[in-house]
Amino acid sequence: MNLKELAEHLKLSQTTVSRALNGFPEVSEKTRARVIAAARDMNYSPNARAKGLATGRALAIGHVIPVSTRHEMVNPVFGDFIAGAGETYAASGYDMLLSLVDDKDETALYRKIRARGSVDGIIVHGPRMDDARIALLSELGLPFVVHGRASNVTAPYSWLDINNGRAFRRATEFLLDLGHRRIALVNGLERMDFAHRRREAYTDVLRNRGLSVDPALMRSDEMTESYGFRSASEMLDGADPPTAFLASSMITAIGIRRALHDRGLVMGRDVSVLTHDDDLGYLKNTTEVPIFTATRSSVREAGRRVAEMLLSLIANPGSGPIHELMEADLIIGASTGPAPA
Repeated sequence: MNLKELAEHLKLSQTTVSRALNGFPEVSEKTRARVIAAARDMNYSPNARAKGLATGRALAIGHVIPVSTRHEMVNPVFGDFIAGAGETYAASGYDMLLSLVDDKDETALYRKIRARGSVDGIIVHGPRMDDARIALLSELGLPFVVHGRASNVTAPYSWLDINNGRAFRRATEFLLDLGHRRIALVNGLERMDFAHRRREAYTDVLRNRGLSVDPALMRSDEMTESYGFRSASEMLDGADPPTAFLASSMITAIGIRRALHDRGLVMGRDVSVLTHDDDLGYLKNTTEVPIFTATRSSVREAGRRVAEMLLSLIANPGSGPIHELMEADLIIGASTGPAPA
């Protein structure tokens, strides 16, 4: 079915149908809803090239991944985010442009993307505390949304973030309430904003409970399984090992579990493990009793929402910055228990 046939079916002009599908404000919401419903029911799919020419848009969203964060970003967590965002793009007739770039060439790539007009907007991943990409994209006038926040950037920008501070405060307090006093933090790269917020929450709770912060129980690196295994092994073999681990990723937690198993320790009985980000499409923590106790947030839903926010900014140029803070739920699983006597 083409646009002409859809318009004839609806007894509307092709211009009205096109404007309804492309979000033009002069079309009433009643008409827009009728057109969208008919397009869905009749499997109408607009020609992307024709639609782009009609709207003056590229109908594509850019995702730029610096090489230095390829392990941090290109993993099951990133895959879930992209899946959620991709669903939103597809429903709105947008494509996705994914670029992997050397760090030193990242600024030049953004300028090239803007000059070519190859995308209508950018999703910024893995923001650092003082992230220069925010000022650059603002200067270029390219619509963007940051997945996360940059604590040291004071200029206004649009972002969606998980409440990392609250999640890790709850997690640390939960383990302390179980009687644990030697709690290890196996964190992500702390130059990245999310990991910085998590460490600050963890140390604040310990100090508020009158406990000292032991640097020997803190690690920061790319969140891989081998990193979790290596970090847990080092600490478990130390003179005063932890009785609990707080992991920044389900992937890291699996490595911690392997280190416990190698030493004949039972997770949840001998040593507790609490993780973040356990709601992954291909790495489920959903049994009758979840394997891991976790602070759960849907990365896929975050992808959907970030995409919706960016498409809204593209459709409404000049609209103010959009902010959204998602909360994480505390899910009790089999990986935690009282501190051993």
